[in-house]
Amino acid sequence: MPPFALLKNPVRRYAWGSPTAIPALTGTAPDGTPQAELWLGAHPSAPSLLYGSGDGGDGSGPRPLDRLIDADPDGLLGADTVRRFGPALPFLFKVLAADRALSLQVHPTRAQAEAGYAAEQARAIPLDAPERVYKDRGHKPELLCALGDFEALCGFRPAAGTARLLDALGVLAPWAAALRTRPAEAVLPELLRSGLNADGSELAAVTSALRRTAAAGGPYGASSAAYARLAEEYPGDRGLLAALLLHHVRLTAGQALYLDAGVPHAYLRGVGVELMANSDNVLRCGLTPKHVDVDGLLAVTDFRPGEVELLAPRPTGDGFEEEYPSPAEEFRLSRLRPGAAAVRVDRPAPQILLCVSGRALLRAPGGSELPLPAGASAYLRPGAGPVGLTGPGAELFRATTG
Repeated sequence: MPPFALLKNPVRRYAWGSPTAIPALTGTAPDGTPQAELWLGAHPSAPSLLYGSGDGGDGSGPRPLDRLIDADPDGLLGADTVRRFGPALPFLFKVLAADRALSLQVHPTRAQAEAGYAAEQARAIPLDAPERVYKDRGHKPELLCALGDFEALCGFRPAAGTARLLDALGVLAPWAAALRTRPAEAVLPELLRSGLNADGSELAAVTSALRRTAAAGGPYGASSAAYARLAEEYPGDRGLLAALLLHHVRLTAGQALYLDAGVPHAYLRGVGVELMANSDNVLRCGLTPKHVDVDGLLAVTDFRPGEVELLAPRPTGDGFEEEYPSPAEEFRLSRLRPGAAAVRVDRPAPQILLCVSGRALLRAPGGSELPLPAGASAYLRPGAGPVGLTGPGAELFRATTG
């Protein structure tokens, strides 16, 4: 295998996905179905396929990346990555395209994931059972970078702000009173449980109030409109009341969110690149027909309110690369804007490059070349010698280890 190889990436078709955004990126024709996520990586449920040479023309055909790693972990990951994370790619890279909201959810810490996985294994709950929560032993910190206008819910709003929102809506007065008179970290678990057990009349009253406030505009108009859309997209879903406790945030292209364990969040609409630890552990708290484990959710949620930090990329000193800060060990996301002169992109760690606009070119000594038009991606194995990247006007994202 040369230092780099073309990836063919699977599309995940979830109901909330956009039918056009991923085809527009990859230059393929829409087929009328929602295309929610493009997965780039080695997750066993949907691994990327890796071509045997830069253009896939050596006759070997594409092969699943996870199986190639199983066969030669040191060669595909590097000895240091295997030592740190074991013989598996520690991150999963995605393009996410949402036309409507994803489920409201929380991810566990590593210790919580290990304990939860062991407990469900001891109870012999099948991995594909609807009530199964912990699919593996891993945690799932993640970072989402917007490729255009993007909306999300993220983290608990400070208590005073939520009380003012409820006042403006004219609903849930006992919630507002509790938020004003008691410590937020004591009240929020009670309110979340109450919201997830709300009756139909409460949901109807909140939905009507959101529609009125959205139509009237004012300081809460935009957020009320976002919450009102949730009520339309998921009628009768109790997650709507939980959503009222969270920040409504809007990102523009290039801005990012980092989401650590315990932070409730939901992506509402937009297109972005998402990088996360290679885990599938999700505890849902609404906006979904899937199983909601209320007790398990409360046990892993971080109820500390605060402000949301939108991340901007920081220059690395290379001149062509900007990095998004993250404490995660498993991954590092950066944005590359190469020019006409070749810049070196090889590293002693595995990496995936995704071109999102323009056209780039990878080149290695000996004549190996791989063009990367918009929507194309490449896997770069570590320690395989110098690799140059050119691409005037191109924009790429690089996923690698932290």
